[in-house]
Amino acid sequence: MRTTRKGSVEMPAFVRQLVKETEKRVSSFFKVGGRGGAEHMQGEGEEVIPSPYLDRPVLDKLTEEGCSRWGLTYALGSMQGWRANMEDYHNCVPQLGAGLADWSFFAVFDGHAGNQVAQYASQHLLNQVLATGGIGPEDHPDRVRGSFTDGFLHTDKHLLTAARREGWERGGTTVTSTLISPRYFYFANCGDSRAMLCRAGQVCFSTEDHKPYSPLERERIESAGGSVSLQRINGSLAVSRALGDFSYKGAENRPPTQQMVSPEPEVCVVERSPGDEFLVLACDGVWDTVSNEELCAFIRSRLRVCTDLRDVCSQVIDLCLYKGSLDNISIILVCFPGAPQLSAEALHQEAALEDLLKSKVAEIYEELSSQGEDPDLLSVLTVLANTDVPGLPPGGGLQSKRNCIISAYYEKKEAHNPTTPNVSVCIYIKLSQLLYQYYVISERVSIYAQSLNSSPYLSPGAWCFTVLVHSVNSSPYLSPGAWCF
Repeated sequence: MRTTRKGSVEMPAFVRQLVKETEKRVSSFFKVGGRGGAEHMQGEGEEVIPSPYLDRPVLDKLTEEGCSRWGLTYALGSMQGWRANMEDYHNCVPQLGAGLADWSFFAVFDGHAGNQVAQYASQHLLNQVLATGGIGPEDHPDRVRGSFTDGFLHTDKHLLTAARREGWERGGTTVTSTLISPRYFYFANCGDSRAMLCRAGQVCFSTEDHKPYSPLERERIESAGGSVSLQRINGSLAVSRALGDFSYKGAENRPPTQQMVSPEPEVCVVERSPGDEFLVLACDGVWDTVSNEELCAFIRSRLRVCTDLRDVCSQVIDLCLYKGSLDNISIILVCFPGAPQLSAEALHQEAALEDLLKSKVAEIYEELSSQGEDPDLLSVLTVLANTDVPGLPPGGGLQSKRNCIISAYYEKKEAHNPTTPNVSVCIYIKLSQLLYQYYVISERVSIYAQSLNSSPYLSPGAWCFTVLVHSVNSSPYLSPGAWCF
C-alpha cells in the first residue's frame, strides 16, 4: 500500500517529463546507430521515426457520467493532448449483470505502440474475469483475487491470437481496474496507470506502479534474458507489466507471469468504510504531474464548488495539461455518499479568489506596460507565478486557475488597447472557452449557431474564423515549454 510517488516530490513535473522523453529519444538514437534519432533522414527506403507529439495539443474532451442504484456516482474525462494519437480507453459499468447488481467495475487502459490492444482489452477483460466463475454474491476475497488474475491471463492469451492475426504484436496496454462489491474494493493493476482511494480526507490506498527499475520487476526481467537500461526494458519499454507487448514474452520454458513483461495483475483488497469519499483511476498522463495527495486534495476542493462530476474531471485534465503533461490524459472519478458536498462558504471563497486573480493580473499588466512593454500572456503568468496568491485550490495551485487568468488577461488587454473588432474577439474567446469546458459537441453547435446571428461586430464567416483560431490555436494554448509557469 502506498500513498506517495517516491522520488518525485522535489523534481518539477515538467522536468520529469523532459527526462522521460529524453530517455526515449536517447534510446531511439542508439537504435538507429547514432544517426540522428527521430529527426534523422535515414536514407532512401529506410524508416523515419515519426514524432510522438503534435505542434499544438488536441483539447477536445470526451466526458461521461452515470450512477448506480445504491448511491454511487461517477464521471470520466479524457483528452488526447500533445500526443499524436489517442491511445487511452476505459470501461465503466456502474451495475453488473444478474446476481451482481450491487457490484460495479471501472477500468482505464493506457495503450502504447498503437491503440488496438487497449481497445481490445477494454472490450473483453471484464467478460474474461466474470467467465472464471469465481465472482458471486458470496463475495469471497480469495476467489475474487483468483478470478482477476485468471481473467487477465486469459485476456492476454486470447489477445495473442488476435494480435498475430491483425498485426498488433508490438502494441500493449497497461490496466488499472477496480471491482466494487457491497463489502470490498478489489484493485487489479498491471503497469503504471494507477488507482487511488480517498477516505475521510486522506489517501487511504493507491496501487503500485510496475516499473522496470523496481527490484522485483528487474529480477524477473533479467531472469527472462532482458536488461534494464535508461529505466526501460532493453532500453525501450517503460513498463514491466502489461497486456500485449508480445515481443517481450518469448522466453522459452517460462510461464507468462515470468516473461520480461508480465500480464499478471497485482490484486489488492480493501474493506469498504462509511468514510469512503471517492475513487480515482487514471493513466500516467495524470500521475506524471500530480502526486496522490495533491490530487486527493484538489478533487476534494472541487467537489465543494462543483455539482457536475464531469466538470471536476475536466478541471483535473486542465490542471495536468497546464502542469506539463505531454501524454494522453484520462481519469475516472467514482464518488460515494461520504464525498464532500457543495458548500456555500467554499463557493464564496472561490468567487473571492477569482476576483483577487483578476485584480492581480490587472496590476501586473499595468506594471509591465509602464515599463514600455506590451505584455504577452506568458510574461503575465511568469510574474504572477512569483506573486503570493492566498486561497489557491489545495493540490492545484496557480495552474488550476489558469483559465480564469487567461480571461482576466484578455479583458485587461482589451481595456488597455480598445478596438471594436477586438471586443468581439475577446467576448468570443471567452465564450469558446466556456463552451469547450461545459458543453458537449452537439450543444456547442447549437450555441454557436445562435451566436452567429447576434454578433454586433463580426460577420458569421469572420466569427467562425476568429473563434476557431483564437480559442483553439492561439496564445491561451502555448508551446509545451510554456505550460509550466
